[in-house]
Amino acid sequence: MKISTLIAVIALSISLVGCGSTKKKEVQDGNQEVSSVGSDSSALELNADSDSGKAGAISSVFFGFNSSVLTTATRETLNANAEFLKANPSVEVQVEGHCDERGGVQFNLALGERRAASVKEYLVAMGVASSRISTISFGKERPVAFGHDEGAWGQNRRGNFVITAK
Repeated sequence: MKISTLIAVIALSISLVGCGSTKKKEVQDGNQEVSSVGSDSSALELNADSDSGKAGAISSVFFGFNSSVLTTATRETLNANAEFLKANPSVEVQVEGHCDERGGVQFNLALGERRAASVKEYLVAMGVASSRISTISFGKERPVAFGHDEGAWGQNRRGNFVITAK
């Protein structure tokens, strides 16, 4: 019994040591420490997504009503996402196309697909290998905001990024 207890304690100790933070700490203005995560892909988790803010420097993008057109703000966000992906060539992503609650299921699945495809096309044009980006549409099935007004709808018309390889 004592040997199995000893083994359990050692296993638990080893697993806890592996749970340390990967955030870097920088010292600014003398004594103040600021935590930051750089553009290092080793800090990313598989299946982390931009909607939750856990996809590192990769951010979700947003679309207008019934549109897959990339706005200026969307392109600026995608430029930053492309730079991160080019700096981390082992990272692969899945772009999820999402819609608000208005419209039928089939219409929104097609619109979500066009949104994901337009994001992928832009990233490829910015120099990210097409093989590193997959797409999927969830239409209106996975909202992040549950209101019935423009505030909620605007949050749901998006392209979410999921880390599929790091």
